[in-house]
Amino acid sequence: MAASINNSNRLSLAMERTGQWVFSQNIPTDVLVEVGEATFNLHKFMLVAKSNYIRKLILESNEPDLTRIDLSDIPGGPEIFEKAAKFCYGVNFEITIHNVAALRCAAEYLQMTDKYCDGNLAGRTEDFLSQVALSSLSGALVVLKSCEDLLPMAEELNIVKRCVDLATAKACNEANFPSRSPPNWWTEELSILDVSSFEKLVAAMKSRGAKSLTLASAIVTYAERSLRDLVRDHSGNGIRSLHSDDSDARVRQRDLLESIVALMPAEKAVFPINFLCCLLRTAIFLRAAAGCKVELEKRVSAILEHVTVEDLVVLSVTYNGERLFDLESVRRIVSGVRGEGEERGGVQRRRFQGGVFDGDA
Repeated sequence: MAASINNSNRLSLAMERTGQWVFSQNIPTDVLVEVGEATFNLHKFMLVAKSNYIRKLILESNEPDLTRIDLSDIPGGPEIFEKAAKFCYGVNFEITIHNVAALRCAAEYLQMTDKYCDGNLAGRTEDFLSQVALSSLSGALVVLKSCEDLLPMAEELNIVKRCVDLATAKACNEANFPSRSPPNWWTEELSILDVSSFEKLVAAMKSRGAKSLTLASAIVTYAERSLRDLVRDHSGNGIRSLHSDDSDARVRQRDLLESIVALMPAEKAVFPINFLCCLLRTAIFLRAAAGCKVELEKRVSAILEHVTVEDLVVLSVTYNGERLFDLESVRRIVSGVRGEGEERGGVQRRRFQGGVFDGDA
């Protein structure tokens, strides 16, 4: 409800601001532009001067005097359309790394290109992208993050690829030649992305020949940030905090965990043992796919000489808080038998209370 109220307030403020600079023209408005729930009273001649799309809508309309235009599909919604309209009116506004991708997509949607009018919005946003936003790792990542809500147009305009190329080049350079402390600061920057964008970066880093340790560093930080309560909390409190009615959250976290594990480089000895055990415990709790759990068991088994008894007590917690010990998982890790228990009917879990397994002597 609060989010809905905030959105309504933002739309009201946008329309109020727009009204102030439109009506200052002292010329009656002649077109109502609808963008979702927001409406903007504007002048056709001002919009047509910059937007070839709106010009064609008006010329090709069956109505002799088109007075209402629906632009609800415009990338970025009402807030970005407001800025595009301001551009048509010659009103100043700030282009930032947070809005430049949406403005570039909106300019393409509205056909506000230099081909139609010199110095148009598309050209201005392209200049900002190349000269400002894509001059640093942080800038490229913020733009890439904003593109997650602008697909597929952001990909069609090559914005996503440019961000990925720039970000991976700078991340690989930072990994090899750190420019500040701590040396792995760049891995924290990557954690703002959703997993699909992170996958693109990791794939591009692999293509650039990034070392397995470099990729592992990025994946560890990303997992600890995106699955914070489950992976960073070795006590199990994070698992206990995820209640039985959080089924949607569990599904999202399971999908995220499986995606992270799929990104791991082939070399198995590049991840810390406690991190792998935490991931395995999380996979057991979230009921991840068998392949995900087996992959983690293989990685733990590959560095068995570094495993302590405490590491092997891979605990899971049921939805009512009962502690379970995944005995078959431990057996596969110790014996090096990869996944045979999965083929024979699933993971056997035994109740673990007070350090004793039910049914064991």
